[in-house]
Amino acid sequence: MSERDRSGADSQAVSVSSLGTIEDVARPAQATLAPGLEGAFEFEVAGQLLTDVGGTIKVRVLSTPGMVGVIERTCAVLALGNLPEGKATVGFEICVKHVAASLEGARCVVQARLREMIEERKLRFDVEVRELAGPGGPAEGSAGEGEGGRTIGVGTHERRVIDVAAHAGAAGG
Repeated sequence: MSERDRSGADSQAVSVSSLGTIEDVARPAQATLAPGLEGAFEFEVAGQLLTDVGGTIKVRVLSTPGMVGVIERTCAVLALGNLPEGKATVGFEICVKHVAASLEGARCVVQARLREMIEERKLRFDVEVRELAGPGGPAEGSAGEGEGGRTIGVGTHERRVIDVAAHAGAAGG
């Protein structure tokens, strides 16, 4: 059930699935996960990714839960494309700092790099969200802030490789 926040916008949980399906991800016959593996996902700051902090600020910006959802999706898809059918990952830890605002309509990118694998099932990713372009063009202040605009969020995310059928059974599915 949706609630209305003070701005009149629908206030709903962030749905990572609203960022697109992953059904077309090519899957290898054997796992190909290895430290150094990198992936990226570009997105627009819009829809369920937005907040106006309950009407306390006058603009709509990328919410922290929205940013976390896009980070999780990026890492999940990166891992999925390197796992055989029947395997997937679930997130179990995230540690990110949301260091700058990104306005509604901005173009951003999540960059993920698999830093470490433990026992071939615990995956630790370094993650960064960068603003590529503000709502009206190139990211403000992007000059001199490194390739890809300014940093919006940075941190780590951990996922565990699971057997999909066993997990569904254990979860009552």
